[in-house]
Amino acid sequence: MKAGYKLALVGLVAVVVGQLAVQGSGKTLRLGEPPHPFALQTADGTALELASLRGRVVAVNFWATWCPPCLRELPELAAARQRDGGRCLEVVGVAEESAREDVAAMARTLPYPVVLDPRAGVAAAWGVSAYPRTFLLDREGRLARVFDGPIDRGQLEAAAAPLLDPGCQGARP
Repeated sequence: MKAGYKLALVGLVAVVVGQLAVQGSGKTLRLGEPPHPFALQTADGTALELASLRGRVVAVNFWATWCPPCLRELPELAAARQRDGGRCLEVVGVAEESAREDVAAMARTLPYPVVLDPRAGVAAAWGVSAYPRTFLLDREGRLARVFDGPIDRGQLEAAAAPLLDPGCQGARP
């Protein structure tokens, strides 16, 4: 085999192996298992660790400031979270591909924490390929449901209701 062909073959193999490594580097999320943990900062610099929310049902919403469906969904998520002030159902926004200033401006209008994922490491680990995408975690931090695309308050509350602590059930429909 000629040297040029060998070099081309080696290059092709390297590209394929690299792609497989990248695709396999993120954990495949499975229902009933905890997703990749994270500790990120809000636009104002406050640290938020996902593990600190154990004991509550948590909706983790990946979104971007330039995404119209995401922006339409934010008030719905806020309304679901405001129902009990985050005591039973917490919402965490994970802002992607957005300027810090834009995220900070949006976060000031929301009643729940919004963290920045500046290198999209959490989004990659959670398998987010489009926005919005919302992951519902049970009180033990395990994945209970995944929503692709925008959701409304009713959908989130209905999915969260069976996961809530029995003491929270009276506050739900």
